[in-house]
Amino acid sequence: MKRNVLIIGAGGVGQVVAHKCAQHNDVLGDIHLASRSIEKCEAILRSVREKRSLKTGGRLVGHALDALDVERTAQLIRDTGAEIVINVGSAFLNMSVLSACIATGAAYIDTAIHEDPLKICETPPWYGNYEWKRHADCAGAGITAILGAGFDPGVVNAYAALARDEYFDKIDSIDIVDVNAGDHGRYFATNFDPEINFREFTGQVWSWQKGEWTANKMFEVSKKWDLPVVGNRTTYLTGHDEIHSLSKNLDVPNVRFWMGFGERYINVFTVLRNLGLLSEQPVKTAEGLEVVPLKVVKAVLPDPSSLAPDYAGKTCIGDVVKGVKDGQKREIFIYNVADHEEAYAEVGSQAISYTAGVPAAAAAILVAKGDWDARKMVNVEELAPRPFLHLLDQMGLPTRIRDAEGDRPLSFEGKPATAATRAAEPALAG
Repeated sequence: MKRNVLIIGAGGVGQVVAHKCAQHNDVLGDIHLASRSIEKCEAILRSVREKRSLKTGGRLVGHALDALDVERTAQLIRDTGAEIVINVGSAFLNMSVLSACIATGAAYIDTAIHEDPLKICETPPWYGNYEWKRHADCAGAGITAILGAGFDPGVVNAYAALARDEYFDKIDSIDIVDVNAGDHGRYFATNFDPEINFREFTGQVWSWQKGEWTANKMFEVSKKWDLPVVGNRTTYLTGHDEIHSLSKNLDVPNVRFWMGFGERYINVFTVLRNLGLLSEQPVKTAEGLEVVPLKVVKAVLPDPSSLAPDYAGKTCIGDVVKGVKDGQKREIFIYNVADHEEAYAEVGSQAISYTAGVPAAAAAILVAKGDWDARKMVNVEELAPRPFLHLLDQMGLPTRIRDAEGDRPLSFEGKPATAATRAAEPALAG
């Protein structure tokens, strides 16, 4: 059994992970939080103490760390005795932190794919450009490395695995739908790191269609979905991390990702892009100062963690899966609805951070207990989905199923819920 956790990253997601790990420190042991800013670490740890999230007595310690420094990161892992590292820092850190874990034998968990600061929307599959190159190193050393254990990627990968295992004989398509129907009251802000957020959309949009990679422009393809709780929403075909592993690990000809955007986001994004302000390449000002336009935009936008106190509304994220079961065509929607205000009340973060952070903490618990201690590099769909989804149900992210029979919670009593059991279940709040 692995114990003691080092969390790298002290943003909104890091705050959620710290709270959730503290709530389960009887399993996880000591909790350490590291960031370039020790002040951010201390603020999160104060929040954990103020909300009395610690389940039992144990260490709760903050550390200053430049996680791009592999040697310093490895030394901090040794000094803290951390056997599990949860990387929720910038996507630029993945390979450095993974290298430190391989050097020390610690298990590695992240929530997003690695990115090179100088490259945007590289040739797919993106995991093949970085993380998967260390697959043999992890397997040879018996190192557990779980990639993309947030919500999307992460929980949606587990939904796909559940659909494959229990609901279909053959899957024709998986459409991942991500809609945030919340309102933070600001004129414009991004729900997570603006730099990473914008980089997702400034290049080509890659999707897996008819068994091959297909490229589109951002906002070129749209689709409306009638979703539980949040209603009819317009979404746009978008490139995203999980497509790159699901297209490899599941025998499915069509895997697409759809994200909801409001008109204001699209308009602001378009203006910034057309002005060159989303470029990751440095430019010189008239005064001779060298700046990166995208980093300047990031600096003037609100810190995503500052949005939480005023956020209201809900998110709806899930997989629309189509295929065949027992010779009959079938379609199901496996999903979760999260509430911004409930997330803030519990851990002081908004629901976007909550949906990303809770799964990472759940993955750490499963590694600690041995259920997910794979001793090799895996994506979430390569692991048993039910232990993960059951734990998430207990930790605040319940799974629901909508199909021809209706809408119901995912059953953990050994069989999927049916129309006969649905009448006894409470309705999903609107």
